[in-house]
Amino acid sequence: MIKSLKSLKSKIPYQIRSFLKKALLFFLVWKVLYTFFLFNSNLVDRPLTAHVGNASAFVLNFLGNTKDFRAETMTVKDYHEGNITYLEASVIYHHDNIILNIANVCNGLELIILYIGFIVCMPSSFWRKVKYLVLGTLIIDFINILRCVGLIYLREYYELYFDFAHHYLFKAIVYSTTFLMWYVYSRKIQLKNETI
Repeated sequence: MIKSLKSLKSKIPYQIRSFLKKALLFFLVWKVLYTFFLFNSNLVDRPLTAHVGNASAFVLNFLGNTKDFRAETMTVKDYHEGNITYLEASVIYHHDNIILNIANVCNGLELIILYIGFIVCMPSSFWRKVKYLVLGTLIIDFINILRCVGLIYLREYYELYFDFAHHYLFKAIVYSTTFLMWYVYSRKIQLKNETI
């Protein structure tokens, strides 16, 4: 059994093994850091969620040439499977009516970290990584804001399509965009022929 595992390991190219080791380490460090230090403090989530809510309201007001949309950060009740939990969210109002709650889990942080982890773990020059990290993070944030704008618009005017767009359509768009950025980044990577 151990020999077959070693044989299998030797058949996996060095670059893939190296990437998988780095990715696993990155993932573990992030999960420990987030779970034990960042989650309860809301140090990252609170400002990012507020930013997404405020930017979504701004875009809707800009597109509609109005000032009727606004975002407020507050604690809201969430009912899930018969349990009540309290979570912090950016609450979107239209004419003082609550339209949508953008919770911390919807602020795009996990997707940004996933994108960053891929870029950090792939071999490339430092400045190329920095360029893709900055541009990719801005693009993911922008796409997430557009996703929230679309959800707010659907909730307000076409609620019949809201659930489908929320659970499937907009997620597919956001993940496809991230995958496309990974693809563009990895196209020009030159892998060395190393065997270890």
